Amino acid sequence: MNAIEMKSITKRFGSLIANNNIDFTLKKGSIHALLGENGAGKTTLMNQLFGLSVADEGSILIEGEPINLEHSPQESMQRGIGMVHQHFMLIKNMSVISNIMLANEDENFPLLNPKLTKKKIIKLSEKYHLNVNPNAIIENLSVGQQQRVEILAALYKETNTLILDEPTAVLTPEEVDDLFIILRELKESGKSIVIITHHLNEIMDIADEVTVLRNGNLIGTYLINEKTSTQELSRLMVGRDVLFDFKKQNEPKVEKILEVKNLIYSSNSVKQVNDISFYIKKGEIFAIAGVDGNGQKELCDTIVGLNKMDSGKIYLKNYDISNTKVKYRIKNGISYIPQDRQKSGLVMNWSISDNLILKTYERKPIANGIFVSNIKAQEQASRMIDKYNIKSQNSSDKANQLSGGNQQKVILAREMDRGPALLIASHPTRGLDVGAMEYVRNQMLELRNNGGSVLLVSADLEEIFQIADRIAVIFKGQFMGILKPDCGIAKLGRLMAGLNEGERSE
Repeated sequence: MNAIEMKSITKRFGSLIANNNIDFTLKKGSIHALLGENGAGKTTLMNQLFGLSVADEGSILIEGEPINLEHSPQESMQRGIGMVHQHFMLIKNMSVISNIMLANEDENFPLLNPKLTKKKIIKLSEKYHLNVNPNAIIENLSVGQQQRVEILAALYKETNTLILDEPTAVLTPEEVDDLFIILRELKESGKSIVIITHHLNEIMDIADEVTVLRNGNLIGTYLINEKTSTQELSRLMVGRDVLFDFKKQNEPKVEKILEVKNLIYSSNSVKQVNDISFYIKKGEIFAIAGVDGNGQKELCDTIVGLNKMDSGKIYLKNYDISNTKVKYRIKNGISYIPQDRQKSGLVMNWSISDNLILKTYERKPIANGIFVSNIKAQEQASRMIDKYNIKSQNSSDKANQLSGGNQQKVILAREMDRGPALLIASHPTRGLDVGAMEYVRNQMLELRNNGGSVLLVSADLEEIFQIADRIAVIFKGQFMGILKPDCGIAKLGRLMAGLNEGERSE
């Protein structure tokens, strides 16, 4: 008997068909990966299984028994389905016990016994090697430990089928290894697991089968074996060959484009950037690796001039820009792809054209005296839409009408078309599918190969190893070391976890 059977599932959002006649089968006691580009329909399909949305057509069977398409998450949980979302649902200032009690409240049993809850948590934690302290406060736990609490909360409900949405997105390499050990333990105990992911190497490592979706359509379901490759999976996902071997041309020059000395930035009396020093050479990609929330955003914002630093020095092409305004830094060659494209990168209700000229509207040929030449703005926008392969009806489309990948391409076009001396790119490929990732990485490499410099912040270690010349590892606002890309993932992972080995490579 199969754990899950979804037959001929169709889901529409207006005229958009998010899932088109999809069949999906999860075998009992197996790990099944769900792979596809952004917008392929992966999470939509699993949301229907979990009861967060309702299929328009089709049927769902749980262990051979049909379930009403209009079932709720509560009904799904009663039938043994649990889901760990990409963004955790935990209450930060409460304990593990309190969170699990809240998650397991029932209208018939609104008050759970904390002592019995704790006993069951310890038993489950030991059984599946989760190593969760029931008394710990959530905000004091690492991201990986918080994820274990989410898994524990699902297991507490006697879950048989566990759905994990992008479970490794915010984990260190060691935490990914630990998670996979846990998932294998769950599989061995008879649990069935679905992983939604775009990390091809992880699919090869952990999955028994993979189902590939493209544009809401089922491409196929495949066994993971010695004949399967990441290249083959990427081709199935995107519909063409995807480049994985990125070529660097020329060695970086001796000349320093950016130099940061003893930089300190505090927020609410907490040092978010704590005495950081480094430099970036002309024609170099300098990457910063680390788990989110360790000062990466604050460092980038301070270099760009959005934050007023406490102390230290910032030099751009040997000029001290420490106390200059953002506008001055932009005019002198700094471009910035911010971490949050929708909040900081774009004006979402503006047109593509207006977003593309945001940093050049004061210059000729767009500036015509004190006025903006709409004709020139449209011409420039059309050129950039073609050059950077932005998929839209026309340049007057609003930014909020574009997919996430095309929103990112608008920012990339605006920031790179100016020919920057330094591009600061914070998570430039986050949330993008493998084809869009390839495109963005190639654009950064092209800038580097033509003598520009890139400060790349990324949680994607595969990306960093592919294109970086040097890698700094950040932990709690400090650099733990600066390494070469051949340092190995184990060493990088230890530094990301705060284990300082004193490694530097200048």
